[in-house]
Amino acid sequence: MLITLKLPKPKLKGALSLEEAISARRSVRVYSAAPISFEDLSQLLWAAQGITEPESGGRSAPSAGATYPLELFAFVRQGGVKGVDAGVYRYRPFDHSLIKVSSEDKVKALMEVALCQEFIAEAPLNIVVAAKYERTTMRYGSRGIRYVHIEAGHVGQNISLEAVSLGLASVMVGAFNDNAVKKLLNDEAEPLYIIPVGYRAG
Repeated sequence: MLITLKLPKPKLKGALSLEEAISARRSVRVYSAAPISFEDLSQLLWAAQGITEPESGGRSAPSAGATYPLELFAFVRQGGVKGVDAGVYRYRPFDHSLIKVSSEDKVKALMEVALCQEFIAEAPLNIVVAAKYERTTMRYGSRGIRYVHIEAGHVGQNISLEAVSLGLASVMVGAFNDNAVKKLLNDEAEPLYIIPVGYRAG
């Protein structure tokens, strides 16, 4: 049975200006045990790939030819997000919802396949950005691979800045075993980023 979790409607105004968020953004690798809110999870995913133009389906990050090759997965630690069970969820932009991929807390496993970088297991939430290259390469050939990577960068920056706006911290992780992460996703998408998010410790 497909378990769908509808996310709260995202806010379109924040407490910080864009300039303040850019100035405050830092890569943080030490997180407190405090959970983040369901609303913050919603906001982070919307900033990454949410629909911002309902008529055309345009999203928060630009995509070459509107091919949208990226898939987002949320690894939620036990007690990491208020009101959300531990597990792995795939973000569905068109109705701003989550599809449960696994009911198992796989955050420790994610840490282990990412060179045992312990802060991954400490963060209440890890967002994995993965790509289905063929959506873009079918239109642009091998050049599309570059476009996919450019788009992943847009998404990573959006998550980073949204985290700062919410009073959270994040870091971009690119060191991991691709095939092992892919197995945790139980999906054919190729993992590009692991992004831990949480409150900075201390």
